[in-house]
Amino acid sequence: MHQFHEDHKDSIDFRIMSGGMVLGEREGAIGDLPDAVKEGFKRVEEMSGRPFSAAFYEMLEKGEAQLSSLPGALALATLRTYQPDNAMAFAKRMQEAFYQEGLPPAQAATFGHCAEDFGMNSEDFMKLMVDKERLELVQKEFEVVKQWGITGFPTVVYQDKDKAYLLARGFVSREQLDENLKKIQELV
Repeated sequence: MHQFHEDHKDSIDFRIMSGGMVLGEREGAIGDLPDAVKEGFKRVEEMSGRPFSAAFYEMLEKGEAQLSSLPGALALATLRTYQPDNAMAFAKRMQEAFYQEGLPPAQAATFGHCAEDFGMNSEDFMKLMVDKERLELVQKEFEVVKQWGITGFPTVVYQDKDKAYLLARGFVSREQLDENLKKIQELV
């Protein structure tokens, strides 16, 4: 996705949104994930050509790290508020923190660590994440994604005026994204 963004950022106005896939009853320890989901990590590695780190698999095996979409969504909304042009790079950085560094995916400190790469103080960033305004923004974003009927992530939607077109649901290669975009742009 990052490379797709880099290739098209001058011609497409990108907006990265959080969907809230892991909330409520779905929140919990990473060790409680169904085996099918755990096996899916290997499929993503194969499809992307990017292996996850030993640190990630150690975290998965240990099983104690908590999963929740809310902290990551708050972090992305915070970064987007102060550095909107870096939202995609920050999303990529968060993925690296989980899958390459094996950092806990629902701890504010993980996102504070990521924010340092964007020139922000970790402690200040974590305080900004829990601001009431940020929470309201994220809740509205979750609701918009739900209204659009998006249930799988990542999902890429191309919008032309008041029409939206599905480019991808789940992991697809950059080449497939480019092909899908070309087909849609030929239609509109």
